[in-house]
Amino acid sequence: MALWAQMTPKLQYLPTETLNELYPDTFPLDVRHYLAGWIEEQRWYDNFDVDNMEQEPQARRLLDQMVHLLQEVAQHNPNVVERVKLQHISRNLSVFQQQPMQLVRTVRDILRKESHLLQIPQDPLATNGTPQPAREDGKTDVDKLVLKVLEIQSCRQTLHQLQEDLNWEKQEMESIQGQNELDPQHSDQVTRQNRIQQLEYNYSVCAKKRMQLLQEAVCALELCQSCLILRIKSWRWEQYRATIGLHFDDNLGPLQTWCEQLLGVNSNLRQELMLVKRDHGGVEQFHTLQESLAHLLQTLIQNSLVVDKQPPQVIKTQSKFSTTVRYLLGEKMAPGKPVLLKAQIITEAQARQGVVPNENVGELINSTAILEHNTASKNTCATFRNMSIRKIKRADRKGSESVTEEKFALLFTTELTITGCESPYSIQTISLPVVVIVHGSQEINAMATIIWDCAFSEPNRIPFIVPERVPWKQMCEALSSKFMSEVQTQQGLDRYNFHFLAQKTFDQPDISEDFSNMPVSWAQFNKEVLPGRNFTFWQWFEGVMDLTKKCLRDYWSEKLIFGFIGKQHLHVILQNKPNGTFLLRFSDSEIGGITIAYVGPSDNGGRKIQNIQPFTKKDLDSAGLGDRIRDINCITHVYPDLPKNEVFKKFFTGVPSIRGKSMKS
Repeated sequence: MALWAQMTPKLQYLPTETLNELYPDTFPLDVRHYLAGWIEEQRWYDNFDVDNMEQEPQARRLLDQMVHLLQEVAQHNPNVVERVKLQHISRNLSVFQQQPMQLVRTVRDILRKESHLLQIPQDPLATNGTPQPAREDGKTDVDKLVLKVLEIQSCRQTLHQLQEDLNWEKQEMESIQGQNELDPQHSDQVTRQNRIQQLEYNYSVCAKKRMQLLQEAVCALELCQSCLILRIKSWRWEQYRATIGLHFDDNLGPLQTWCEQLLGVNSNLRQELMLVKRDHGGVEQFHTLQESLAHLLQTLIQNSLVVDKQPPQVIKTQSKFSTTVRYLLGEKMAPGKPVLLKAQIITEAQARQGVVPNENVGELINSTAILEHNTASKNTCATFRNMSIRKIKRADRKGSESVTEEKFALLFTTELTITGCESPYSIQTISLPVVVIVHGSQEINAMATIIWDCAFSEPNRIPFIVPERVPWKQMCEALSSKFMSEVQTQQGLDRYNFHFLAQKTFDQPDISEDFSNMPVSWAQFNKEVLPGRNFTFWQWFEGVMDLTKKCLRDYWSEKLIFGFIGKQHLHVILQNKPNGTFLLRFSDSEIGGITIAYVGPSDNGGRKIQNIQPFTKKDLDSAGLGDRIRDINCITHVYPDLPKNEVFKKFFTGVPSIRGKSMKS
């Protein structure tokens, strides 16, 4: 059962076409699952010569055992639906009664395909639904395919030589028969006859091997191409996840090489298949293999168009923007008329339909570009340099839905011909989701839509479905990743930051418990204003990122800014500190501000926590944070107990001056 144990985790990531090919209607996946141990214990290879009809009784016994075991599994299954289904399958296995050796062939084929599939590296989407970093290439699998093609070609050449030898021997036989008409048992004639029989046998064996190799090669090509297409999807997914700062390797070179190699293998196999038809006439499997190769070719050609450089995900009407689309089989396009790529804007509903829509929802300027091949880089790209959305048609909105929540995409379409293919292919691809705005004031809210969509959508989703609620721990990962990416720092948010952000989001400042699994909604993220404020959580958080990126990156990277901290936590860590102890925290009362919380004397001679009025970007542009800290005499040591003049010395500029900022308790 070892093979099935390895195979099971991989099944959910295989395309439906591959699963249907792997487990045909005559031997469904259920049989493989419930009888896995028994199937792998049988000697399907060692005990059978599938061309020896004398072994049919042995094969029929295996079939009877299989049906009996499946019926037993059905009887003991507590799920009535599953029980009926298994009984139905067991009855359908009777299709093998007339040809029990076909059962052996089927099981052999499944086990062989599974073994080959497990040799392919783990697919990019197989870890918690999250794509893994792209591997270098599919060189091992392609190399095996190329060797398989060479073996088929060698087999063809052997057949050609055998046919020539056979023709010669038959000609010689006719000559000998003419000379020895009265003695048919003449030794030369018998020897020649034996040689002809041996050549005919060798030819038959080689022809069968040739067909078997072709079937194996088509199967291997399908599995290898499925892996390639998963990798292309993974590349697109990683490209999108880069929006929130996750790693993305934009190098398409290995994938282009892989596409070109599989196209070459497909071409060679189609050629070999046509030669089989020429040599042997109507071979039973010919049409099946021909259809499989044609389908694989179409799938490869259609999946090789990718958006290399995405358009901005927030696009303002009447503003110029650019995008680049790349065709990974560009070097294989038939020469002649230039290939024109067309772009149009589509709605979320149109994106779900997967076809070129008739209705135009927006007017694009400079919406065509030619696919041009760059000989130096070997890339074939269409670059839209000065595209612009002149106007956009909005959909009917539901309830309180804002225009900044409406998602669109750019659809790119063209028709091209590949060298060696007779008919042109219509191909298309779409961009990542975009939000269209008409005024700069909408940009932050539009970006919130994109961030939520990017952070919490699933790979291979229906465009552009995204959950309304997610666990807080997922929100933490997205916020920290986006913060690090936007600020360009290696220093992320810590658990204290996350806890305060949760208290703020859920309006529970007194709660000290873990918020990890508490659901946070899109409304809490960027529709509802924070309690006592006139801005949303995202608007406030984005303001902090912007301030840190422009004025405070080095301070944050060196851990001199405590950052997100609530007043209760603030009092806990500062209450026993001496006067003059301070820390830097982001203001929660206004967007894009940083304040200094410090321990100062109270009116009754004790100590109290006070906050200096927040510094904004405008303040810090006129005088940096380091100089401001230097010039405030009532703060002396940064938390926990480090002298400010030592810690912030590198940030001091010019000479000290008397600067003040109003205090508030």
